[in-house]
Amino acid sequence: IWAVPFVPLLIWPFAGSWLYPAPLPTIWGDRAWSYLVSPGARVGQALFNSLSLALVVAFAAVALGLPAGRALALGRFRGRGLAHMVFVLPAIVPPQAAAFGLHATFLRVGLVDHWLGVALAHLVPVLPYVVITLVGVFSNYDASSEQQARTLGAGPWLRFRAVTLPLILPGLLVAGLYAFLISWSQVLVTLLIGGGAVMTLPMLLLAFVASGDHALAAALSLVLLVPAFVVLGAAIRLSRTAGAPAGGGRIA
Repeated sequence: IWAVPFVPLLIWPFAGSWLYPAPLPTIWGDRAWSYLVSPGARVGQALFNSLSLALVVAFAAVALGLPAGRALALGRFRGRGLAHMVFVLPAIVPPQAAAFGLHATFLRVGLVDHWLGVALAHLVPVLPYVVITLVGVFSNYDASSEQQARTLGAGPWLRFRAVTLPLILPGLLVAGLYAFLISWSQVLVTLLIGGGAVMTLPMLLLAFVASGDHALAAALSLVLLVPAFVVLGAAIRLSRTAGAPAGGGRIA
């Protein structure tokens, strides 16, 4: 049953005319694909914006979430529960409320209608899931390996590169891939902060849907789904090894 919505999605891009109640298009054609590759469709720019945003946001979210996840999982300090709640709060707050709050804030600092503003706004819904993932990774982490490396004279960077990173790498990659997927599919935040000046594939899809052109909307949906399925497949594959014990790297 879950696959039923995908059947029209696969047919519409190749339909020249598909009127109710015909079970299949009465005219077939490639109009939708021809338009998508034309300069007027702006698909290339939207694809570039979507990819650059998702990649930068994923990297930034992992960089910020790594120390937070470690501290929340391994730290023993007062207020740890409150800190955990603060990090995951954006995932609980309705996205409309968060988006309007971001817009009001970014408007005052000049980040509205700007690529950087959209990237920073994407971090808000992305970071909680990265932190939650990395808390789970560090919950199964044995910090004694770092202590052994320290007694052998390894400095902080060498301990991280040779001991910590090999142990947490599968979980770290899973967190990054999920961050990519969440940023890749953002519409409301991009619309409010980007204001139409930063066009992404989900925003372009929204415009096609609003226009009532099913063939164009379906064709762009397939373009939007391909990277998402690739990344999701990689995340699922990596998640199978994320919880498995891994040996530390050799200190050299």
